[in-house]
Amino acid sequence: MLRGPVSVTAWCAVVLTGLLAILAAALDLAPEVASTGGAVAIGVAYVWALAVRTGGRPVVFGLLALVIGVAVLVTDQDSLRSGAAVLITSLSAVLGVMLTKPAVTIARAAREVVGAGVVAAVGAVAAVGLHPLIALGRFEYTTLALALVLVITLVYRLGAGLHGLGRRGAVILVGGAALLALGLAYAELLRLYGTPGFVGWVLDVAAWSEEHIGGFPRAMPSLLGVPMLLWGCHMRARRRQGWWACAFGVVGLVPVAHLLADPRLTLVNATLTSVYSLLAGLVIGVLVIRVDLLLGGTGGRRAAREEEAAALRPEAGRTQPLL
Repeated sequence: MLRGPVSVTAWCAVVLTGLLAILAAALDLAPEVASTGGAVAIGVAYVWALAVRTGGRPVVFGLLALVIGVAVLVTDQDSLRSGAAVLITSLSAVLGVMLTKPAVTIARAAREVVGAGVVAAVGAVAAVGLHPLIALGRFEYTTLALALVLVITLVYRLGAGLHGLGRRGAVILVGGAALLALGLAYAELLRLYGTPGFVGWVLDVAAWSEEHIGGFPRAMPSLLGVPMLLWGCHMRARRRQGWWACAFGVVGLVPVAHLLADPRLTLVNATLTSVYSLLAGLVIGVLVIRVDLLLGGTGGRRAAREEEAAALRPEAGRTQPLL
């Protein structure tokens, strides 16, 4: 269990060792099997942590993840590597969301989002470290769908179910789902029918940005995933329904692996694009929180301080079960 300093230290050591093994293999300082072994170690550690955090059975799920990892190592089949990469990518995004804590202030909420991004980034490195043989488009849709199913299943319990949504929660759920559906549908239409008018101009700007500053913020993480996670962490300090906003945070975390797996992007391009998406999303998220507080009657500085002082909703610690 991740409930004591020794256990947490051991878990961090496993993740760090796995990450170093992947990096050593990437730099030709170790054989390719080290990359696979490091990815398996990170995957098992992430499964264990997610089971602990969600009140599951870490030993059972950890052993199951280890069996799958050993099968990947022994058989060295592309199908197993690809399947394991999908699982690690999705689980990393869900774990990043689950490890966040309620944040009374916007600054603390931003820190939680950055921490979730780091968790997802390490998982993305592990997924790529498996050297999966994937079709990028299918990989993107599969990992996002799996992450959404997992996180909504968990948030259904954490957010007191649908009957506990209230008006604000219903707006979050319906609005977020609609924005996600529109974004995915529009992206697919662009892929099939081209990029006329304004969209062509946006793509030209993106190409210029990638050439001169190394990257360009991606739409779904910047407009939906990161802002919703920021708002959700801030809202959870006040009401349980904030978990429903956090659920859409996986939309901002899963694409980190998509960028690293994209053969058209270098490591620098993928990293900068992820950072720019995070920064743009944080700016939009701050605006969303400000509007939310304004509509809630929290206008001036004094009112804001009083509101923060009253935001004391308890929640389990980061290494404790939420359920």
